[in-house]
Amino acid sequence: MSFLLGIDTGGTFTDLIAYDVVTGRISQHKTLTDYASVVDGMLRCIADASVALEDTDRVVHGTTHVINAYLQRRGARTALVTTRGFRDLLEIGRANRPIAFQLRLGKQEALVPRHLRFEVTQRTSATGDTLCEVSVADLEAVAQRAMADGIEALAVSFLNAYANPAHERLAADWLRARLPGVYVTAATDLSMEWFEYERTATAVANAFVGPGIRVYLDGVRAGLAKQRFRGSLKLMASNGGTLTIDRAIDEPIALVESGPIGGCIGAAAFSRALGLDRMIAFDMGGTTAKCALIDAGHFDVQSTYYVGGYERGFPIRAAVLDIVEVGLGGGSIASVDELGRLRVGPDSAGSEPGPAAFDRGGAVPTVTDANLVLGRISRDGFLTNGLRLNETAAREALRRQVATALGMDAADQDDRVAAGVIEVATTVMAGAIKEITVERGRDATDYVLFAFGGGGPLHASLLARELHIRTIIVPPRPGSFSACGMLMAELREDGQRTFFRALEDASLVDAAGLFAEMQLEAERALREQGAKELALVERRLEMRFRGQRQSIAVMFDPGMSAHELGRRFEAVYEERFGHRGPGSMVEIVALRLTASSPAHALSPAQVGIQRVGAQSPSVRIRDVYFLEAQTRLPTAVYRREELPTGFSCRGPAVIEEYGATTVIGPGDCLRVGSLSELHISRED
Repeated sequence: MSFLLGIDTGGTFTDLIAYDVVTGRISQHKTLTDYASVVDGMLRCIADASVALEDTDRVVHGTTHVINAYLQRRGARTALVTTRGFRDLLEIGRANRPIAFQLRLGKQEALVPRHLRFEVTQRTSATGDTLCEVSVADLEAVAQRAMADGIEALAVSFLNAYANPAHERLAADWLRARLPGVYVTAATDLSMEWFEYERTATAVANAFVGPGIRVYLDGVRAGLAKQRFRGSLKLMASNGGTLTIDRAIDEPIALVESGPIGGCIGAAAFSRALGLDRMIAFDMGGTTAKCALIDAGHFDVQSTYYVGGYERGFPIRAAVLDIVEVGLGGGSIASVDELGRLRVGPDSAGSEPGPAAFDRGGAVPTVTDANLVLGRISRDGFLTNGLRLNETAAREALRRQVATALGMDAADQDDRVAAGVIEVATTVMAGAIKEITVERGRDATDYVLFAFGGGGPLHASLLARELHIRTIIVPPRPGSFSACGMLMAELREDGQRTFFRALEDASLVDAAGLFAEMQLEAERALREQGAKELALVERRLEMRFRGQRQSIAVMFDPGMSAHELGRRFEAVYEERFGHRGPGSMVEIVALRLTASSPAHALSPAQVGIQRVGAQSPSVRIRDVYFLEAQTRLPTAVYRREELPTGFSCRGPAVIEEYGATTVIGPGDCLRVGSLSELHISRED
């Protein structure tokens, strides 16, 4: 077997990267995502790329299926089984007010309505002691209600189960046996931490998408088998590792950010290969734009992820890439609101029917339409082998739904209207980058902007100008870079335990013992995933000053003293918040362990583009509108596969390739690096 496949199913496009391990050749393919049958669309993408699945050793698949199910509330009919007296926990939540002065602030409704939250008599103390055994009669009553109400999934979450999961797992096993067709999730199988609301919300979220993911992944497995695929199928997990298909069916919450993570893995690999300590990974696709920080070649993983945002959404207690996402992509719709303001996103034209320029029945103007009108992308060079863009349809959509609403009817205003759409889009995306930098005490100007996705390189120059970032890097194959990153992923396990102790030397001795147990569990899980050796084990302590609710993660090395760890905590705290509390009591609230194992994967050097031809690169001239100059300028247009290592030029310029276009602003300098990456040095 010779092929490795990375397949990223996004909201607009499905991307495929095929790597031949024998020849070292990489091929890529991009198709519009088929909403009617995502599985069939994925298989069709493989067939169109002419990849022989019988010769494929491994497929790594990233999907937006889970996050879309949450956002669209398209999940199973789910019930919650909980300790008597705690059925309202999902609605009580944290009872906080994230936006203090918004009087009509309302949170999303719980995934499980109140009449489907069933109470069971049992009780476990906060120290794990059994105070009252589980009532089997209550479990039988739950089973009867579940059958009568047509329940498809059950989440079991008992009070204090993190301290002793015996009751919770007994109830889950009993219900599985009694209701063989129902998907059952126990909260402690997903999280062993003390946050009762978060643990319960996590179990409910897992159960809500479980049946649908099982159908979806069984369909993927069956579809690949029909094409004589005999290799291993892995799912891209939100923590940066991969999961077996059976593990993904049991823990679908691990796939909540399955799509975006691949690009961040690739960005971290390029960061290490290029020796760049600080990088902003920026991914703009057809539906959303995402950004994450890469520090010293690594990305952060957060312990709590909020579906729908912190202000109104619900939490998932799982290891998820620390990413900021906004509803702004190439397909984001431009409109004028009732106050006469131009707005872009979050609604998207998706792939069906798509932007007006796709000529598939879409009539709404989008960011892609604006870029086409301005000459920033060409009608013929968008995908090169399939999708030809209709500039006339794009202009008409912008005139009809934006220009007219703004009182700008003249055709000679097309550039101004389209430029307004791009400017608003840039402001929204810059806000996301500020959220992950400025709002966390980081200076964006200290970072390199690493831009990928179908739209990332197209907008990177404008974003860098907005944020005063000096350097931009565009990797090879940016339009399919997330799929590339999936083939760079290692096997990874993240574990966590509640550990509420004062910061003392004796506490650290006990923490080291518990870390050893957690490492054994992680090693066992990695072996089940196919790992042969451990590459890295990282230990972190969640710490806080006494009296605080929020904690921050601090790296822990075995043998550290409480004094050394306290100084490290205060340094991290000061970097994050700008001050510290010397002399204040510090406490530990949780332990976190990450274990990883290498996999046969791509390296940044192997992703590089094979140059076509030995002659000097051909160049065309096209008039392109630049927001920086507020006019059209004669612009050199190159094909990226013709650019040799060391090639350089000064903007304005446009670099076209399959699935993506890079725009270089007036006066900016371009250089092609040794890994086929584009270095763009920006001038103010």
